[in-house]
Amino acid sequence: MKELIVGRGLRKSFGAFEAVRGIDLTVPAGQVLGFLGPNGAGKSTTMRMLTGFLEPTAGTVHLDGIALADDPIAAKRTFGYLPEGAPAYGDMRVEEFLLFVARTRGYDAAEARRRVDAAIDRLHLGPYRKQLVETLSKGYKRRTGLAQAILHDPPILILDEPTDGLDPNQKHEVRELIRRLGGERAVVLSTHILEEVEAVCTRAVIINEGRIVFDGTPGELDSKAPGSVTRNRMDHVFRMLTTSDVREPAGARGGSR
Repeated sequence: MKELIVGRGLRKSFGAFEAVRGIDLTVPAGQVLGFLGPNGAGKSTTMRMLTGFLEPTAGTVHLDGIALADDPIAAKRTFGYLPEGAPAYGDMRVEEFLLFVARTRGYDAAEARRRVDAAIDRLHLGPYRKQLVETLSKGYKRRTGLAQAILHDPPILILDEPTDGLDPNQKHEVRELIRRLGGERAVVLSTHILEEVEAVCTRAVIINEGRIVFDGTPGELDSKAPGSVTRNRMDHVFRMLTTSDVREPAGARGGSR
């Protein structure tokens, strides 16, 4: 299976503070990776290094075989990115904003229109295509952000809290879309919601204090909880791995893959 994201020896220091302390992370096609960590763990810093928005102090990143340091523009074309908050131009209509993104990516008018129509259809944005972005609900702003991320049909998707603000029905629809998109792409889903990992992801990585402390399937993560824990088992394991106030059974920590 082709490895679409390869990060080796990633480190990032801000003065004397080392936010990321030597992370190796590979994500192949067909995998939906849930990337988790408490606030200040280095998760956002790692995501920014993988997407080329922050230069590593040490280490390398390859995206779909392209070295990010050598050809950043070509490497960045390999992924679609939905940042936290789904920023967009509020004074544009949904359709207008998506056409602007498509034209910015270099598509001619006809191809831009085709891709925008396809993205609007996939995200069920048809009734809102003429609506101003600033007047959308939080959930539909997220959908619009996801639509722009898939316009160029990238082999890699980087999604930061993709279901934030959605109601249960919308969450189900977006999660189904992510599962389908992950069938042939590498998807990295950054989230604080462990339910999201269980519902969507085929793999989970937890980072704490700049290092990976778990790397495995959601089922393996759940299995780390003691038998006495019958509810919110993944939450228990997450706290066990990232805080000192929860006892850690022997062998609870997973190695990086």
